[in-house]
Amino acid sequence: MNPLNHVAIIMDGNGRWGIKNKNSRNEGHKAGLITVEKIIKESIKQNIKHITLYTFSTENWKRPKQEIKYLFKLLENFLKKKIDYLHKQDIKLNIIGKKSFSNKLNFLLRFAEKKTIKNKKLQINLALNYGSKNELIYAFKKLKNKNLTMNEKNLSKFLYTKNIPDPDILIRTGNTMRLSNFLLWQIAYSEIFFEKKLWPDFNEKDFIKIINKFKKIKRNYGSI
Repeated sequence: MNPLNHVAIIMDGNGRWGIKNKNSRNEGHKAGLITVEKIIKESIKQNIKHITLYTFSTENWKRPKQEIKYLFKLLENFLKKKIDYLHKQDIKLNIIGKKSFSNKLNFLLRFAEKKTIKNKKLQINLALNYGSKNELIYAFKKLKNKNLTMNEKNLSKFLYTKNIPDPDILIRTGNTMRLSNFLLWQIAYSEIFFEKKLWPDFNEKDFIKIINKFKKIKRNYGSI
């Protein structure tokens, strides 16, 4: 049975769910946050140590300004209301990506990271303003500046995910089968599950079903 340490998730379909059910993309993002809380709780039950959530990509800046504003307000409110709860649950919050947001949001993100830095039950990595291509370019530049040998070990030292194990599983909801510039280096040997359900409809049973499938997979890593 395969050990499961890290699950990465592309939470796709919030906007489409909102249009379909509430005639509002923003309502879909709000509903998606409820699913996030469900998956966090189930991850603790399953003794998973890391989950990485694709929250806002470098490409998402192309979206309408009002939608972006709503997304960040949603995140601000989540941090204000839930950071004490996360801390009491021994959950660590870690941000991967460039923190180039409003002063208020940047402060909340730094505060959340600092407050939970010693927690060990579960580490939640929020991929915010994250793009894998940008991450790799950043790492390559660091290698060059420090005049280090170009190899996998040295490159990994400068990824945003340094000291985080590579994902065992990548889940993408929303019935879309692409990686969308997410953890391209790190998921080289991840088991990938594409889920038809939109993210707000994804639930604990769906999550457990994927986990059980993963545990039965024979993982060869290039061997027989």
